[in-house]
Amino acid sequence: MTKLRISPGLFDAFPDVLVGVVAFQGVRNAGESAELAELLRSEEDGAARRLGESGAPITEHPHVAPWREAYRKFGAKPKDHPSSIENLLRRVLKGNRLPHVNRLVDLYNAVSLRHLVPVGGEDLEPVDGDVELRLATNSEPAVRLLGEPAESSRPPKPGEVIYADRAGALCRRWNWKEADRTKLTEATERGFLVVEGLPPVDRPRVDAALADLAALVATHCGGIQRTFGLDRDRREAPID
Repeated sequence: MTKLRISPGLFDAFPDVLVGVVAFQGVRNAGESAELAELLRSEEDGAARRLGESGAPITEHPHVAPWREAYRKFGAKPKDHPSSIENLLRRVLKGNRLPHVNRLVDLYNAVSLRHLVPVGGEDLEPVDGDVELRLATNSEPAVRLLGEPAESSRPPKPGEVIYADRAGALCRRWNWKEADRTKLTEATERGFLVVEGLPPVDRPRVDAALADLAALVATHCGGIQRTFGLDRDRREAPID
């Protein structure tokens, strides 16, 4: 049984981190959905409107600033490597529409914009062993990131937060960029999605995003879904 776990070392550095997990199998991820496309457009517009009304810089938003501080803590520059939620919000504030990738990516982007939290996911088929959210060591294998050529592969920097299995990183700089190896594709049938929270994001908000995520997977992709919440008291869950 494959598990997702959070290492003790991560809690030493970030004691209040929360992770919600949707483990799924037997989904249909191919093809476009007009209903899902409409949902994504609606969430883009809603997020842009709410941020515009606040008048505050995006870097000061309470759901963005903690990620910038976390990135600085493990040695990454948020300006050069924005968290996934900051990246999404910057795009929609510029009026850019998120492109269709596949159903799972489209729906997790919609949930991320609705709840203003990082959301991502991985295909389990290429995963080698358990997955751990942990700090990178000084001996990590090189990893090819999504959208990059193979020759650009490079290892994570020691101390940065990564999701990793026995073969290497699945995602670098916590939620900055996915590895090409385990990306969700139209052929994906089993995998897992994560919702991430740092204070002031609390368990009720993570759970609300998790419930929306599981419901959208069931509606638009079918299959079987199980949800879990990870924190200091529950540090691992089965994802296969």
